[in-house]
Amino acid sequence: MEAVLTETVRLLDEAGEPALTFRSLAARLGGGVGSIYWYVQSKDELLDRAADHVLESVLADTERFVDKDDPIDAIRGIALALFAAADARPWLSGYFLRNTGFQPNSLQLFERMGGQVLRLRLTPRQSFDATSAVIGFVIGLAADIGQQPPAEVAAGDLTRDQYMAGVVEQWRALDETEFPFLHSILDVFRTHDDVEQFRAGLDLLLDGLRRQAERARAERADEVVPTVLDPDPGPHRSRTRPHSPDGRGPRS
Repeated sequence: MEAVLTETVRLLDEAGEPALTFRSLAARLGGGVGSIYWYVQSKDELLDRAADHVLESVLADTERFVDKDDPIDAIRGIALALFAAADARPWLSGYFLRNTGFQPNSLQLFERMGGQVLRLRLTPRQSFDATSAVIGFVIGLAADIGQQPPAEVAAGDLTRDQYMAGVVEQWRALDETEFPFLHSILDVFRTHDDVEQFRAGLDLLLDGLRRQAERARAERADEVVPTVLDPDPGPHRSRTRPHSPDGRGPRS
């Protein structure tokens, strides 16, 4: 199985998901198609297992974040490591946590992220939403960045900078009163770096999570109301009349 998954990942890295067939994989392994079915039942299962094979190294790499003092910093470290893996392999994002029956490393990575969120002492719903939001942002943006480039860029007719400059000029020609936001970001958009944009978005997301944790902590503190005994409640407050020793009622 190790050899099958290693070669599958190599094929996917070289040519992408459309190039992966049992026939092409068997040829690379020097065997017949039937030998692949000994390990997996379908191409979908093979893709799920290949994605999980890659995430084994991400799981090992993120072990160092588990005991960080600040859980938000730990979440950031795990998110950056996952993004690096997904950014390096555009095919990976589509198969992350798709079938946990075949993906123990993916499930453990989700647990690792969620474990840090648990340290923030949010409600179960808040913890689920927070963990899902971070994972979704990482995988979603990696998938967006990993899309095939425009045909002109892929063919070598234009560089990325030339293509971006063309888009900016198209936007500049739009009515500024109708598209004020687009006009305000033209120069930033033309020169932006995808990875820097990811880091900025992650920081915004984690800043919101930190604020939510601080609010939850303040709410827990407000719920703790200390009981103060007043030895002299004063005449304006009600007193409880002492009972008689025999328990039959208050003394007269």
